[in-house]
Amino acid sequence: MWAGIKSITDYKRGVTECSRDPSLPDALNTFYARFEASNTTPSARLTVPPGEQPPSVTTEEVRRVLQRVKPRKAAGPDNIPGRVLKDCAFQLSGVLTDIFNISLSKAVVPSCFKSATIIPVPKTNTVSCLNDYRPVALTPIVMKCFERLVMTQISEKIDASIDQNQYAYRKKRSTADAVSSVLHLALNHLDSKDTYVRLLFMDFSSAFNTIIPQTLIHKLEILGLSYSLCNWVLDFLTNRKQSVKIHNTFSSTIVLNTGSPQGCVLSPMLYTLLTYDCSARHPSNHVVKFADDTVVMGLIS
Repeated sequence: MWAGIKSITDYKRGVTECSRDPSLPDALNTFYARFEASNTTPSARLTVPPGEQPPSVTTEEVRRVLQRVKPRKAAGPDNIPGRVLKDCAFQLSGVLTDIFNISLSKAVVPSCFKSATIIPVPKTNTVSCLNDYRPVALTPIVMKCFERLVMTQISEKIDASIDQNQYAYRKKRSTADAVSSVLHLALNHLDSKDTYVRLLFMDFSSAFNTIIPQTLIHKLEILGLSYSLCNWVLDFLTNRKQSVKIHNTFSSTIVLNTGSPQGCVLSPMLYTLLTYDCSARHPSNHVVKFADDTVVMGLIS
């Protein structure tokens, strides 16, 4: 229907292109890495207790995740297209299983898997500052497949519904559920005499980029994740190479030890686990979250 309306009305959406200024890629790369300077927490691996078995994946699990790759997804810095991984799932599943299991047993992620190319997209038609460019991170599709397997391992150890007020990235939950929850609490309270409600709406800027790996794995340890997986997550989030591409111009490469790219499969889950303990302590207060969009409610009498 929408295609028909656009054809009838000759609707053409204006596409704003990035500036061709040769200094822009480096400026944006530095801007996107601005949280690195504020992270003074050193990253230290946990001591794995004797007898703990590292996680592993099977060839069948790897084959299934390869077969679910969407061929039209853009390739990452390794330039390996999704069509190759999908069509050659039976041929590649064996060698990739070996690579993934070695990575999990040693809790080390290959550096080529952690690289990311940022493609900035203008948020508005008129760009006035660096923050008007939205960073779209392209990461290797092979790593996305690996992340899906690791996400299953984490989900088996940690209940994803541990934070009942987090409505993002959970099955059968949506923004409509978050809105309904806020309205239900407010309207129920306003049924009583001499009551009112205060609402504070917050949207954290570049939330995924502010994740401090050491803080995250400390919380994952508390939640019961194995030490081996904690160390793997720590290595996944540290020593990541990042560059910005605009048209055919690349910036210099920056190594990051803070945050998680928005293009990663694990990023949403890791962020929600990082903020699981951000909750109200007083019974008249409520904190309702959808990823980094947060509502703090005060039910006042």
